Amino acid sequence: MLLGKLKVVRRQLLQRYEHQPFVSCLAGLYGCQWRRYQRARAQPGECCCSKVECISFGLLILTFFLSFVFLYFWTEAQNDYIDFDWFNFGTLGFWFPWSLVLLVLAAALFTYIALLLVVAVYLLTEGQRLYLHWSHKIGIVVTLVFTVTATAVLSDLWSKEWKTLLLSLQVTAPFLHLGAVSLMTLLSWPIAMHFFRMNKRVRQVSILGVYLAVLFSLHLVPLGMYSPCIKEAGTLGPAPTLIGHRGAPMLAPENTLMSFESTVEFGAEGLETDVTISYDGVPFLMHDVSLSRTTNVAQVFPNRTHTEACNFTWAEIQQLNAGDWFLSRDPFGTVSSLTDAERLRAQNQSVPSLAQFLELAARADRLVLFDLRRPPPGHPYSDSYVNTTLRVVRAHANASQVLWLPSEDRDLVQASDPDLQQTSGETASIQELTDGHITRLNLHYSSMSQTQISKYKSVNISTNLYVVSQTWLYSLAWCAGVHSVTTNSVQLLAHMHTPLFLMTPEDYSMMWILTDLVSALLITAVFIFHWWRERGLLPLWSGSRQPHENGPYSKFRTELSDVWSISSLNARTDARSTPSSPTTPHLPTITEE
Repeated sequence: MLLGKLKVVRRQLLQRYEHQPFVSCLAGLYGCQWRRYQRARAQPGECCCSKVECISFGLLILTFFLSFVFLYFWTEAQNDYIDFDWFNFGTLGFWFPWSLVLLVLAAALFTYIALLLVVAVYLLTEGQRLYLHWSHKIGIVVTLVFTVTATAVLSDLWSKEWKTLLLSLQVTAPFLHLGAVSLMTLLSWPIAMHFFRMNKRVRQVSILGVYLAVLFSLHLVPLGMYSPCIKEAGTLGPAPTLIGHRGAPMLAPENTLMSFESTVEFGAEGLETDVTISYDGVPFLMHDVSLSRTTNVAQVFPNRTHTEACNFTWAEIQQLNAGDWFLSRDPFGTVSSLTDAERLRAQNQSVPSLAQFLELAARADRLVLFDLRRPPPGHPYSDSYVNTTLRVVRAHANASQVLWLPSEDRDLVQASDPDLQQTSGETASIQELTDGHITRLNLHYSSMSQTQISKYKSVNISTNLYVVSQTWLYSLAWCAGVHSVTTNSVQLLAHMHTPLFLMTPEDYSMMWILTDLVSALLITAVFIFHWWRERGLLPLWSGSRQPHENGPYSKFRTELSDVWSISSLNARTDARSTPSSPTTPHLPTITEE
């Protein structure tokens, strides 16, 4: 009878002590410990968990940082998603938006790891011992393997994207710095609490040393930051003009008249394309070596699906449809924005000739930039393809409107038609460029350099960057002084009136100093608060806590003594009611499981 009453009292008191539904929920999510009595507290100065759990927690932190880096890397790579998807199309043979799937998967895994880490930190703040459920351990390993594998594969296939990442830091670094300092400020609360509760000096010095080292490094990070968008007021140049990359490929099938007309409607300065020579000597627009990606050649000529485009005659090419693929594959996810009339028009597009393209550009008074594909040996026009193309240019366009990009026989081309704007796809010394009559450079955006751009600009050599489709990248090119950009998203960039990120050096210094100063003051206040509280100097916070009893632990001991008091009272009452009882039963020791 007495033992049963003691169990009831014990249960009631422990329930009162353990009445923390939020902590119970988090412990259940982290370690599947949904029952209150499965949890255990770590005494001050003790390790928060076993060696296995320490390794799991360390692996969780490592996975968090690696998954964040990969997510940031792939988010900033959106400018080149279309190249990634077309590469997979050529490899696998079917179209699928792998880039978006990879982005969603990376975001989901990072969110999962981040939430798991937040739960762990909160449980540590509450003095709970960590116990990570095996399913979460598997999830962490899966996320880590996915992150490392995806980073390694993309680094091998798309090494240029790391340059994109470095460029993105010139825009996002100030905001990443602000976020990192804010995170370290929030972490000061559990760090300070555990620091003052630890009894071993070595652990105190270790935890505080690591924390302060990271915090100090973050405070000094802005010293190494550089961005062309941090400049004096009034020094920002005009916005780069736009050249439609194969037209407006988000609004119409690439390299079609509809695509180029859409580019003109949005006010682009120029039109960019690629030219191939047919087997009977007609220059036409085609980017790929074969016709399989952007036409229905597989249906019209099933035995010649992978035949090179230059081995078809112009009459054969005119039989192909160049718009159905755009509607069925929707490479940019923009088909839904088209009207029914625009979809019908896109469905009926054909492959245009160079002559049709130049006539459209001449009517709209637009510059044209094109690369020229040399036919393979044995082709009837393998040796005369440059002269064949020049004849069409002279017949259908003003030479001054043409940015001549092909490097083959450049001296002969310049001599025969000096009005062409000679354009080079490679950097060189100023002397070499001026000797070659180069007036414009056409470079990949990853080679962006404000110093280099200014150097060429000083001798009237302008710079065009390709392919710039994201607003942050366009903003960076604008701040760097680029003259023009080739873009897939002319409809988006045409409406930008100022760079996304633009600061004076004074404003940036003020932002940096205020961030670090506020962070330092808050962290100092947090450490002082915990120092006072743990020494019982804050009556409102200390309550019944005694010095060195460390908060909730002293409360728990007090309630255990209450158990003995109540049990003793019950024992005396039972003794008076049963005086003949020879002995008092041994009371079991009550501990927190």
